[in-house]
Amino acid sequence: MSHAGRDSAQQPSRRNEKGRERNRGAKSSPGQGKSGQGRADQRRSDQGGGTGGRRFSAAAPAQRKRRADPARLTAYTVLRAVSRDDAYANLTLPAEIRRRRLDKRDAGFATELTYGTLRGTGTYDAILSACVDRPLDQLDAPVLDALRLGAHQLLNMRVETHAAVDETVALVRAEIGAGPSGLVNAVLRKVSARTLQDWTRTLSAERDLSGDDALALTHAHPAWVVRALRQSLRADGRGDELEALLRANNAAPEVHLVELPGTSSVEGDRLRSAQEAGAVASSALTGAAIFRGGDIARLPGTREGQLRVQDIGSQWVTRALAAAELPDPGQGAERWLDLCAGPGGKAALLAALAAQRGATVLANEPAAHRAKLVSQALQAVDHQAWTVRTGDGRTIGEEPTGTGFQRILVDAPCTGLGALRRRPEARWRRTPGDLAGLTALQHELLDAAVGALAPGGLLAYVTCSPHMAETVIQVDDLLRRHPELELLDAHGPMRAAAEDAGAQLLRDAPAGAGSQTAARCLQLWPHIHGTDAMFFALLQRPVDAKDASASHQSQKSDQPQDSDDVAEHPGGRIAL
Repeated sequence: MSHAGRDSAQQPSRRNEKGRERNRGAKSSPGQGKSGQGRADQRRSDQGGGTGGRRFSAAAPAQRKRRADPARLTAYTVLRAVSRDDAYANLTLPAEIRRRRLDKRDAGFATELTYGTLRGTGTYDAILSACVDRPLDQLDAPVLDALRLGAHQLLNMRVETHAAVDETVALVRAEIGAGPSGLVNAVLRKVSARTLQDWTRTLSAERDLSGDDALALTHAHPAWVVRALRQSLRADGRGDELEALLRANNAAPEVHLVELPGTSSVEGDRLRSAQEAGAVASSALTGAAIFRGGDIARLPGTREGQLRVQDIGSQWVTRALAAAELPDPGQGAERWLDLCAGPGGKAALLAALAAQRGATVLANEPAAHRAKLVSQALQAVDHQAWTVRTGDGRTIGEEPTGTGFQRILVDAPCTGLGALRRRPEARWRRTPGDLAGLTALQHELLDAAVGALAPGGLLAYVTCSPHMAETVIQVDDLLRRHPELELLDAHGPMRAAAEDAGAQLLRDAPAGAGSQTAARCLQLWPHIHGTDAMFFALLQRPVDAKDASASHQSQKSDQPQDSDDVAEHPGGRIAL
């Protein structure tokens, strides 16, 4: 990443700070010691850098709050878990909301505080850097998280300035200590002196940022991600839609629901109950709904696993694989494979669809504890329709599989750049260096899947990333290694799986697409389809074609196959 790119979208520190939580705002500088002058310098620094005099909260000392309100405390607790423990906000936040027993209003406020602060971290850090007299990595991490939380309220929420400052200072006083509260008060008042637009315009000019680097600062994305998204949009014939995509990535995500077909006594009953509770049926996809408020756990069927949360894009590609026609149907019960099944979201829908057609699904997951999660996810589906295998997906060809699988889903581990709405911290965690290990793993998994594919069988390659190295380029490389495969037009099966409104969103091969491969694959986009940016390629082994590919011996790797962790369930993380 260029120097300008790093400046415009700094990545938050992720150091292990166990035992380093101290009741002060900044680390001691060398030479301060315990001298009177050192203490005076520190006091001036904690009050905003020693220039412009002492600046405290607008409230009189006796009136200053010394307790954090529950919603802000909830958000701050999650921010600390994310920065200190590499936790995932979408898993930590719901548990924290339940623990603190927030009502609907406070839960919504805490959610926006948490997700908004995490989404904007890079831009807020750039602004805070202009308001603090030292590098941000010299501030204690708890104080920096509190400053980010306050900056989001001041710059991106309809919170009065005095409330944003005073409440954040109260949180710092209660959770960190009185010492750093003066610094936080002074810095946030500097932040409040300008709007977000004024700040980004000023910093872009001061740092001479332009093009993608300026967009990175304005829209709170790392510059390397902005460049990757621009390239992917061009390949999809959407070269003028970059800012629309960046804005969509920063929008609060909708909650999408799916009812597993065939799992309730009356088809569609669980989804209708959800609609009575406020959900809206999807106009794009059968069996899906959008839920914009309320406790999902209280909806009928969620405890039984019949109704669950799943992005419509994930549902769509799974249904498309099931809907695609085989060249020679009717040759007995079909065998399907989910090669990267953990923690089981797509596997459950795939198995439910298979059960309706008399097919069976093998769900593969390498980690034993995650294989248990897959089994739990599948419990609502007829147990005769599925089996869970605990093993490395790259070794699937080493076991007897009969004549192979007629349908294989490779929902490969990826950077997850297509799910930035739902995983707000992910954009600051990923680096360009992650691509090498991930693309090598995708390569190996695809080769293993080809080896397990029956003649005439269908292979769906899916990622929740639009990055060219993980999508079109990966498919091109696969076709070079396995010339016997045919790349089908993915638009047909996707339309077949959709309602009329969804089919209309799937235009034909995009004008100006970068290659024939790009034209035959399908890329969903948040700003167009309202889904995660799922990539879908569909390949087929011809019935009578001889295998022209060389035998591939899978290489072992330390990297786990946590596909849905990246694309659908960010509860774990790929070790890179």
